[in-house]
Amino acid sequence: MPQRPRIRTVEPLTFVLVHGSWADVTFWDGVAAGLRKLGHHVYVPEYPGHGAMTDKKVTHAQISRAIADDMIHNNVHQAVLVGHSFGGSVIQKTAELVPDRIKRLVFLDAFVLKDGESVSDEFPPDVRSMFEALRKSSADDTIMLPYPVFRETFVNLAGQDLVNRLYSRISPEPAAPLFEKLDLKTYYSLTIPKSYIYLIEDNVFPQGSNEFGWHPHMSSRLGLFRLLKGFGDHMTTAATEPMKLAYLIYSAGRD
Repeated sequence: MPQRPRIRTVEPLTFVLVHGSWADVTFWDGVAAGLRKLGHHVYVPEYPGHGAMTDKKVTHAQISRAIADDMIHNNVHQAVLVGHSFGGSVIQKTAELVPDRIKRLVFLDAFVLKDGESVSDEFPPDVRSMFEALRKSSADDTIMLPYPVFRETFVNLAGQDLVNRLYSRISPEPAAPLFEKLDLKTYYSLTIPKSYIYLIEDNVFPQGSNEFGWHPHMSSRLGLFRLLKGFGDHMTTAATEPMKLAYLIYSAGRD
């Protein structure tokens, strides 16, 4: 008698998805839909300086507070809090504000800052200098990601039409939160379980560098953590293969 195909059992979870710089909540559209299709509860909060909130004069504290307030407003508990890129620093600070509401932290090619660091401290010197110059030349203390940098590092797997479409959606990033030094002593006292997802074609940082990069440079700061790897780059994969990314996020977040 032929065997029935095995059905994958998916444990229903609650996910809170936090996007990174030069993005807004639409970054997660396909991934959120995929997770909901799998039976999960998904929240995708926006934060100041992004999306419809166009005032670029924001602080890192306002951003993390907005995520925490959204979780409180929606009565979210036992959340798998996912941060992408700059969102890694956001979920570090959010965890300090509402640790009792978080089941696990998941960092997706995301910054894991040391106590007293800023996100910009982790940029290679040439990138930091470029961003400082762009910040200085802006009229509203923002940084607009140059097209060649976006094309070669953020969406290096994308075809030209998709690159153009994705670039048309981004807006200047508030600079101040990227350069703020963060007190993370409380974060490093927490015992919340952690996972790291590394997309191996992500070219935002130099590949193979011991000084910069996502994994193992950032991930190793998590202490005991669950590591998952997948094929993808920094921003293309969420748009072109959202279900694959949804499965990775579920695998990172499940018990």
